[in-house]
Amino acid sequence: MNTWQLLAYDGKNAFNGVAYTYSRPFHWQQRDWLRAGATAGLVGGLYLVDEQTSDWARRQQDDIPTVISDFGWYFGSPQNNYGVTGGIYLYGLFTKSPEWRRTGVLMISSATAGGLLQQFLKSVTGRGRPETGVGKSEFRPFSGESGYRSFPSGHTILSFTTAYALAKHFDNPWVKAGIYTLGLVSPASRVWKGAHYLTDVVLSLAITIATVEAVDRYLDTRNGYGEQRYGTKKPKQRSYSLSFSATPNTVGLTLNF
Repeated sequence: MNTWQLLAYDGKNAFNGVAYTYSRPFHWQQRDWLRAGATAGLVGGLYLVDEQTSDWARRQQDDIPTVISDFGWYFGSPQNNYGVTGGIYLYGLFTKSPEWRRTGVLMISSATAGGLLQQFLKSVTGRGRPETGVGKSEFRPFSGESGYRSFPSGHTILSFTTAYALAKHFDNPWVKAGIYTLGLVSPASRVWKGAHYLTDVVLSLAITIATVEAVDRYLDTRNGYGEQRYGTKKPKQRSYSLSFSATPNTVGLTLNF
């Protein structure tokens, strides 16, 4: 196929990937419901200490290097994030690399699906941000006020979608770990800046992982991206989990993979 045909093919798959993602809950199996239940249990537990973790994180803000703080903001901003995503896809398109095109489509489709969902959920929930001082239990659905759009975290969804999808392009676990670390800077920065509670960020990470995995599975049914990742062979068992720990002086969030 020439470049225009590849572009049309990829655009169709990006659109269908979004639709496929939204349809997945209707096809969940027992293990999927168990994962959803475990996530809900984790978020419910963190909700009990939402204000305490937010207060602690906000006190650390002055000790965070400016370069890290700025990176967290810019990398999670839509215009910058889509610039990175688009650049990766265009590289794959013009070099006609099926692997990089697949990665680019995965990033674009996942970010679109997650971005639309987070805009809807922000309006429906209307959760007050920590910086408003109204408390973790204040919800004003459809208020339209910027101070009541705490859940979910848009910066978290965009930045970690990009990182999580990009990491799938590489097999080296250390490269993956480095990319994941960069992707977690934005979520952490939103907590210490008082824009989101820890539960907003953790649930946004769960949404991101589920979204990217769904689009990735869909793209594996297409025949224009080289060797299938899952195909007819039994896929390697992957385990991803988020764990939270706290002591009087520290708070930690760990992604195990």
